[in-house]
Formats: sequence, C-alpha cells, structure tokens
Amino acid sequence: MTLIPAASIDGAETPASATPGHHHHHPHLHGAGRRIRHLLRPDGRQVHIAGNPEEARRMSQTLRLNEKDDFDLVVHGSPEHIEALRHTHSHHEKRHRQLKEEHPDLAAEFEHVLRELDALSSELHMISEHAVQLDANFSKYGYSAHLRTRDAGEEGDSSSGDSTFDKETWHAGRKLGETMRFYQKPIVRQYFHKGLLWRAREAQEVASYELFIDLFYVGIIAITGDTAAEHPDGESLLRFVITFIMGWKFWSDISLLISWFDSDDVLRRCSVLFILTCLLGFTTNMVDAFEHTYTPLVAFYVTARLYLILSLFWYAYLIPMVRASMIGNGVIALIPVALWIGSIHVEEPGRQGLIWTAIVFDLFGGFLMLTVQRPGVIQKKMPASWKERLEFFPGTNIEHRIERTNAFVTLVFGSCVLGILYQSSADMGVNAFFGKAVLGLIQAFIFNWIYFEIDSFNLHTHAIRRHVTSAMIWFSIHLPFIMSFVLSAGALAVLVRAHDCPDADVESLYETFIPRSEDHISAGLQWYYCGGLGISLICLAIIAWTHTHRKIPNQRIKKHFRLLCRIVVAIVIVCLPLAHLNSLELVATTTGLVVCVLVLELVGSTCWGENFWWNTSCGRNKCNYSARCGVRKEELETSMKHGTMLNVEEIAKRGGGEEGSVGAV
Repeated sequence: MTLIPAASIDGAETPASATPGHHHHHPHLHGAGRRIRHLLRPDGRQVHIAGNPEEARRMSQTLRLNEKDDFDLVVHGSPEHIEALRHTHSHHEKRHRQLKEEHPDLAAEFEHVLRELDALSSELHMISEHAVQLDANFSKYGYSAHLRTRDAGEEGDSSSGDSTFDKETWHAGRKLGETMRFYQKPIVRQYFHKGLLWRAREAQEVASYELFIDLFYVGIIAITGDTAAEHPDGESLLRFVITFIMGWKFWSDISLLISWFDSDDVLRRCSVLFILTCLLGFTTNMVDAFEHTYTPLVAFYVTARLYLILSLFWYAYLIPMVRASMIGNGVIALIPVALWIGSIHVEEPGRQGLIWTAIVFDLFGGFLMLTVQRPGVIQKKMPASWKERLEFFPGTNIEHRIERTNAFVTLVFGSCVLGILYQSSADMGVNAFFGKAVLGLIQAFIFNWIYFEIDSFNLHTHAIRRHVTSAMIWFSIHLPFIMSFVLSAGALAVLVRAHDCPDADVESLYETFIPRSEDHISAGLQWYYCGGLGISLICLAIIAWTHTHRKIPNQRIKKHFRLLCRIVVAIVIVCLPLAHLNSLELVATTTGLVVCVLVLELVGSTCWGENFWWNTSCGRNKCNYSARCGVRKEELETSMKHGTMLNVEEIAKRGGGEEGSVGAV
C-alpha cells in the first residue's frame, strides 16, 4: 500500500472546507497513528473504509438506512481503497502546489511548522507505550514491508472500534478490577490477508501455563533419552525417534493454538489441563510401547489430537473470517489420526509404514495447507469462491513463537545437564568421573552460547520474517536439533558414569550409582553420543543460515565459512566412534572440537585491526555494518528532497522477501 502523507497532525484533521464546495467537518482520524476510517473525495462523495469483508457487510446495511446511496464503501487494503486514497492524495497535492504559488512565504512558514510537529510526533511515537513493542520488534527481528498493525479495539471477526482517548474514562477504569470469565469468545491474534500480516501493536506475552507445559517436558526428555541409551541399537533409536516426535507434536499443537487465538478464560486453562493429562498418559506408556503398551500410547495421543481438531472446528464456527482455513487444517489433521488408529490393528513390520506416513502428515500436513492459502500455482487453479474464503488465515506471532522456542531450547539444555550429575563417595572426588562431567557441562554451555549469543546476535532479519521458506526451515529444523541433542545427552550420562578409563575407580561412586556404571562402552552408545552431537551441531549451522545477519566489513572470517567449518567439525565428531576411544578420551575429544567451533566463531566474527582481547570502552566493540536493502541511497535522497513517499510493497518485491508464516496444526 502506498504511504499517504497525513492530512492531520496528532488527529487534528484539516477541515473539509479546504476542499471547494464543502463546509462540513468529517473527522477521519482517531488519535495519533490510527488508520483513516472515512475520507472525502474531491467531488464531495463520502468514502467509508471497512476493516474486513464481514465489517463491510454490516456497515453497508447501516449506511444505506442513514445515508441512502450517497457514499462509497471499500475494504481496507483493497484496490478500490488504494484508488480512492491516490485520487484524493493527488487532489490535495495539486492544491498544495497552488497554495505555494499563490502564497510562497506563508506556505514556507507553514511547512516549517509542520516539519517541527512531525519530528515531535515521531519522538512521541517512539517513546509512547503503545508503539514501543512494535518498534522493538523491527529492531530485533528485522523490518517487514508486509506487516500492518491493528488498533487495540480491532478483533479478527468484528468491526474495529474507534478507540479515542478519554481521560475521564481512563481514570474511571483504574478503579475497576478484572475477573476471569469461564468462557470468552476467542479472537484471532494476527492474520494474513492478501500478503499482509495484520497484528496487534502490543507483544504477545508468554503465559504461565505455557511455561508449565515446558517444565512438564523434562520428564519426557529424561525418559526418552535414558531409555534409548540403555539399549543403544537400531531398534531403540527407531522407537526413540517415533515417541519423541509424538511428544513434540503435543507441544507444537498447544503452542500454535495459543499463538493463533486469544481466549483468556477458565475454559482454555481446562483445555490445556486436559491435553496435559493426555500427555501424562502418553508418557507413562512410552518405555514399553512397542512390546505391550502401544495401544494406550496411541490412544492418549489420538485423544489429544482429536480434541485439538474439534477446537479447530469450533473456532471455524465462531470466527467466519478464518472458517475455511480452520476447516482445511482440521480435515488434514484427521488423515494421520486415521493412520494412527489403523496402526494399532497392524503387526510389525507393516505397522511402521502406517506410523511413518502418519508422522509425515503430522509434521508437514500444515505446510500443505499453507501452499493452498498462499498465492501460487495451486491457488490460480482454484475457483474464485474458494480463493475468497481462503484470503484470511491465522499467522504466527514472531515474538511469542521465538520466546516459546527459546524457553524450550533452554529447558532442553538444562535438563540434559541433569543427566551428567552423579554422587561421589570418595574423600577427594576430583577424578575421571568429575572430569567427564565437567567436560559435558562445557559442551552444553557452549551450545547454549552459540544458539543464544552468537547465532542470535547481529541479526538483520530473523528467519521467520525473512521469507516463508526460511521460516518453514527454521520451524522444522528445531525438531532434529533438539532430538539429536537429547539422544547425545542420554548417551553422555552413561559415559560419565563409565569406569573404562584410568582414574575411574567404581568404588568412588555412591552405592546407588555403582550398578549404573559400565566397565565397557559399546559401539552403539558411541554412535548415539557422537551422532547426536554432530547432527545437533549441523542443525545449529542450518538455523544460523536461515537468518540474515549484518555484514560487517573487514570481518576475519565470513559467516558462510564459519558455518562450513561447523559442518566439517560435526562430520569429524560423527566419525569419532571409528577411532575406538575410551569414555574419557571420547568426551574430551568432542569437547575440544566444540571449543574450537566456539573460538572460531568468536575470533572470526571480529574485524581485522580490532583488539580481540580487551576493549577500552564499556560493552561490545562497536563497528559499522552493511545489509541488503531494497532502497538505493539516491532514491532516499530524492524522496527527502521532493517530499515524496516510497511504495513499501514495491520495495518488498525487489528484496524478494515476505514475512514467513506457519498457519497449521
């Protein structure tokens, strides 16, 4: 949408009398930063702007009763809306040039005052509470020309309220408390419409029960990793992958629905508790699932999936705007449910065919719906009525999704450290057991360092905001990353307790840990440990590659070379079992390689001529950087010189990027 110079400052509209032949006032702005709801064409015809098609239908009925047919009604962002804005803008621009020719001195003084007011308004916007979250979003995750914000009063399926600031109402509201209702009609937190992401200005906070869900996964992580490490063979690995993916699907389903819909009521808490109960039943049947408890394992999993599918259909009934999208996602989610139920009645090895087909649909079925919703070859062949129904679909809130994922990854790193803990009975317990535990701690700490403080630093554009493809890769790659790290941590716990190396007297362990100490490390366990650690390091490189980082001139080692070195080191780690090392040598070697990756990242990201060891100023070294931008410097200078506006959609097309979204269960 073309940016239009505002005809008002801080909501004070230029009177309609500025247009010849009209002497009545039509306010069209409601506070600073509010979008225009009404405007007058140069011929005096009123244009009303609806937020969405549902609102347009309601407004049409009301306006025909009050104003008969002397008005135009358009949907915000539609071609008709853009044409009306451009036509009116062209008229006022012509009037502006005419005034400058007739009264040059007065016009120059007036423009000077407007520029000062614009600067002050911009400063107020940056420091005011209602805008700071969105501004911080851009500075942290990158700018997107496809992002739009809805006013506080707007809901996904209802009309946008004209939110005006009333001092008396605000003071009265301060005296009122809030209560939680048993049921509250859900609203869409953010949604896509014709390539634009509409979302609320404020950031979506992580709820306490979401953190409770994450903590619940400590048990799943511990059980799956430890069980696989007890019998490190191909069959155990297969069972580990299946149960871990099923558990991951619980987490991703809950996270997605909470991110899509806002419903702060008692019923939502009860729904989360019901799903957690299913997860508890699922967890209690994991260890012996492929021997005796496969039926209850699948039953608890399918029950949770069916409940979430019913929730999608319920939201489709309540919110017509996203009805087609919710029904489509629900139908796609029913396919793997049927396959899981069918797998109960099929014996091995035929059962594996149904299981893996169901897993593929569970993990990537939502992406299938996404390809239908987004403009492309499939949508071009669809009937016009289907296209219209699929114009609106929920989007993922970038802050909420990243914070949830970061919290989960932190939990994984922390829970994996718990596996290396043991109890000593020696007078001086500094021995090989302690050394291996320290080395394992260093590994987890370095992975945490790389994930949060190296790969997430100097971001120009986050993967979710960069492009839909990078967003899908970023979402998908976290599953093998976490799964491989958990598998490696489970094997590391056995390696730490093993007494197959010098200075590892089994009698120095506390009595409860002596039976759990191995005198020989099997080849399978070494492959578990090294394979899991190497694959997780490769996944870290892919995650970093999906982001666009700032390009710092004179950097010692460019990003792509550093990531390539990670992959090479990861391959070396994966091949280490071929060297037939004991537990201490194996853990020490892998830790040394991981430390080399960290040192390479820290030194390589600095600049030539820069002092790496210390900095005379506080904080990190400050340096210039460059980043790809769709606007040339000459265009900006010309725009500033002539006072024209740039079309952000054209800029977005140059960069080829569009905000990523995942709208599927």
